[in-house]
Amino acid sequence: MRSGEELDGFEGEASSTSMISGASSPYQPTTEPVSQRRGLAGLRCDPDYLRGTLGRLKVAQVILALIAFICIETIMECSPCEGLYFFEFVSCSAFVVTGVLLILFSLNLHMRIPQINWNLTDLVNTGLSTFFFFIASIVLAALNHKTGAEIAAVIFGFLATAAYAVSTFLAVQKWRVSIRQQSTNDYIRARTESRDVDSRPEIQCLDT
Repeated sequence: MRSGEELDGFEGEASSTSMISGASSPYQPTTEPVSQRRGLAGLRCDPDYLRGTLGRLKVAQVILALIAFICIETIMECSPCEGLYFFEFVSCSAFVVTGVLLILFSLNLHMRIPQINWNLTDLVNTGLSTFFFFIASIVLAALNHKTGAEIAAVIFGFLATAAYAVSTFLAVQKWRVSIRQQSTNDYIRARTESRDVDSRPEIQCLDT
């Protein structure tokens, strides 16, 4: 049987060995703060997007839609009011949707949701906003009573239409480029898989 001193020495060596192995082990517990891995922590604005053409157009669309909405809200009396209500709905919807997309793109939040085709989403938004802003501006111009607020709303409505139209054109080009890249990647992946099968005869034997 071992004496107490031998047991104490053995336990001391074991504890020191475990400390050394724990210090030299590559599987160390992470020291990364939990706040950086969860929620919306660590968000940063993307200045390159805001300086680019699409970012500037998004900012202009949000501002123009907001000004058009404010102008239409200052009108106290109307008859008929259908054109005014339609313009109010279009300008408010465009401001909200485009503002949300601007936040997502400028903070790169859309990268956290890769399941959504954001190029197509932006294209649909700009296309619909162009169409409905154009129709709403024409209707308001035909039914307005020549007041200053109505004239200003019509002007900013057509300016917003132009901004959305340019953005739609650029979004179509960007969407086409993404489609071509996707097809190219699929082709390269298929060729790589076929070469792997050709270079491994045991797979061919299993297929036959």
